Amino acid sequence: MGNFLSGRVVAVTGAGRGIGRAVARAAAAEGARVVVNDYGVSVDGTSPTSETAGTVVKEIEAAGGEAVAVADDVSTMAGGQRVVDTALSAYGRLDGVVCVAGILRERMLFNMSEEEWDPVLATHLKGTFTVFRAASAVMRRQRAGTLLGFTSGNHQGSVSQANYSAAKGGVISLVRSAALGLHKYGVTANAVAPVARTRMSANVPVELAEIGEPEDVAALVVYLLSERAREITGQVYTVAGPKIAVWAQPRELRAAYAQGPWTPERIAELLPGTVGVDPMPLLEKVAAMERAAAAGDRPNAGARQVP
Repeated sequence: MGNFLSGRVVAVTGAGRGIGRAVARAAAAEGARVVVNDYGVSVDGTSPTSETAGTVVKEIEAAGGEAVAVADDVSTMAGGQRVVDTALSAYGRLDGVVCVAGILRERMLFNMSEEEWDPVLATHLKGTFTVFRAASAVMRRQRAGTLLGFTSGNHQGSVSQANYSAAKGGVISLVRSAALGLHKYGVTANAVAPVARTRMSANVPVELAEIGEPEDVAALVVYLLSERAREITGQVYTVAGPKIAVWAQPRELRAAYAQGPWTPERIAELLPGTVGVDPMPLLEKVAAMERAAAAGDRPNAGARQVP
């Protein structure tokens, strides 16, 4: 047992398996008392069971830690509130929340149904909001706390995961908004974009040279939850095995100004050569995969990207 998080109370959603489980166990091993939340569903969000969170609590307790289970669905306001209320009733405070819960329902955009769109946005994006919302009210009163959302490199876009990519992009914007709005209260907000082997990543083959395990991600999360990271806010970090990287903040690249009102003709003359475009690296990767498929080659399925 370490003491990196000694005396702290941390709630982790999606903590029944994969990265969430690794985070919950690592936080407990570093001295935190942990609220383990998991609705216990399959990868596509169906077949919930309350046993999943309880199993991780038993693992933590067997290792000498303290934990309590919450099996609520965080895509509801009541579920998110219950995660926070459980921390307060069991331990009297809440120092950090880590929102890992997520599901996948893959489909090409032109075939995606409302039933495939809504639950993914509800679990990833709204599920982060409901916990952030409830936790931030507590942390504002405490004048301290840490909010951690989970995003993905797929926030840049994905061929067959428009729902998932939109949700993960939303998580980044939510984190940055939280960082701006809560800074004066001593509350930080950051996002983690992991690349690791999990059950959710098992069916998403992507050619990746860098990939790690859930425990790699957990180590970064423990650090971000700790006092030593209290000055870090509004950031997005990737951890992929031995690599840790920070993503750039959004910013303008180039601008042009018109003399007089804009017209389509004036824009057509000015935009291509002056403002231009920002190249989309993933577009070339997709094109390369399409060329390889047309030539009869198959993409490498040995490395997969985590949601």
